[in-house]
Amino acid sequence: MAITVNNINTLSLLNILNKTSAAQSNVLTRMSTGYKINSGADDPAGLLALTSLQTELTSVDAAITSNQRTDAVLSVADNALGEVSTLVNEIQRLAAESANDGALTAEELAANQAQIDDALSSIDRIVGATQFNGKKLLDGSLSVRSSVGNDGAVTDVKVFNRKSGGSASTLTVSVDSAASQAVVNSVMTTSTSDATTFSVHGALGTAVIAITADENVSSVAAKVNAAKAQTGVSAVMSGTHMNLHSTTQGTDAFVRTQLIDGSGVTNGYDTGADASVTVNGQTTAVDGNTVGYSGNGIGLSFEIGTLGVGSTTTITVQADGGATFQLGTNSSTRATLGIEGSYSYQLGTASDGYLSSLGSGQANSLVDNPTQAALVAGKAAAQVAQLQGRIGGFQRFQVQTSLNSLGDMKVGLEQAQSVIRDVDYATEAAELNRQNVLMQSALQLLGLANQQSAQVLALLG
Repeated sequence: MAITVNNINTLSLLNILNKTSAAQSNVLTRMSTGYKINSGADDPAGLLALTSLQTELTSVDAAITSNQRTDAVLSVADNALGEVSTLVNEIQRLAAESANDGALTAEELAANQAQIDDALSSIDRIVGATQFNGKKLLDGSLSVRSSVGNDGAVTDVKVFNRKSGGSASTLTVSVDSAASQAVVNSVMTTSTSDATTFSVHGALGTAVIAITADENVSSVAAKVNAAKAQTGVSAVMSGTHMNLHSTTQGTDAFVRTQLIDGSGVTNGYDTGADASVTVNGQTTAVDGNTVGYSGNGIGLSFEIGTLGVGSTTTITVQADGGATFQLGTNSSTRATLGIEGSYSYQLGTASDGYLSSLGSGQANSLVDNPTQAALVAGKAAAQVAQLQGRIGGFQRFQVQTSLNSLGDMKVGLEQAQSVIRDVDYATEAAELNRQNVLMQSALQLLGLANQQSAQVLALLG
């Protein structure tokens, strides 16, 4: 074999050294950053997938922050309504006590009225002051607007949720049968010669009525009516007959009489009936004359007003108003919640009266109409509870479940991103050791190559 002097071996070894050094540098870069992809050249397809995942993660993080804010907003509204509910329940208690005016002095009645006035003022103050980031929550500015085809046909329309975006929705309301009271006729027809006691049971409670011997039937009816706020049962005279009617309508209303001692009083029992109503051909839930409807992205309630059996009217839910929240990562996940106003003049119904009418000098004050005051307060308490329940339901079943779902989605995206992006340090450490061994071997071989050239030169000497 010919002996020649050239730098081919040296160049080859230097080329290997450069490649090994570059590979070693890449390993060091990956280990120092913790990422497998530090430039487009590292993994072009992986970089595209990583960019897409990072975009999705950004959207999910934004949605989580948005839902957390929504949860905070609804918590503020819920807590304020809790305070309003406490005040309304106290008003109801005072009104029910005051309906028994035979057991109260004028001073006690005035004290109760003063407490109700203070409670009404507190309700309006709480509602006016409840806000989040400057936006009032309970004053009605976040309610969904609606209109009725025939004025007075239905009243007190409250829209709890509507479809986000789009146009107004029109609902057709039809009454198939009317609500009725519970009625027990001819409970007492003539005065009795015996001292008699009997009980009157109604939806609100029970009262025991004591009758003296030979007491006039109309006098007994007056005693039943005096306990009307306690029982929810009123006495109506028809000639010499005393009939008992529930003060409310619907299946929750009932009248029961039970003779305890004596004679001349008939035992009886009857329940009321709810109205039968359809909305857009769909049978709805009805409590007396209060109708609740949910369908096609709309939820609302209303009271049957002048709409008669067999008649129809329309309710148009406008496409604006309400509090709209985005629950997911795109606009298709938006949901709108209607938050009705809770001022004292907004709690109650048009037919029975509103809570503000219980104030001093108003139509249903304790001095003028304590029995009706108790009824109005009860309706207002139910409305506050319903609104609080609607907000709580939206918070729990939409906002909080969305937060849970987004949290799970974030975990999945982070895992997928980690698989593509993150370095396996065990693998990289092994690779770095391999590159170090190769580097040391190449350096030693380069020294041998240089020695060979020196040996050839020695021959010339």
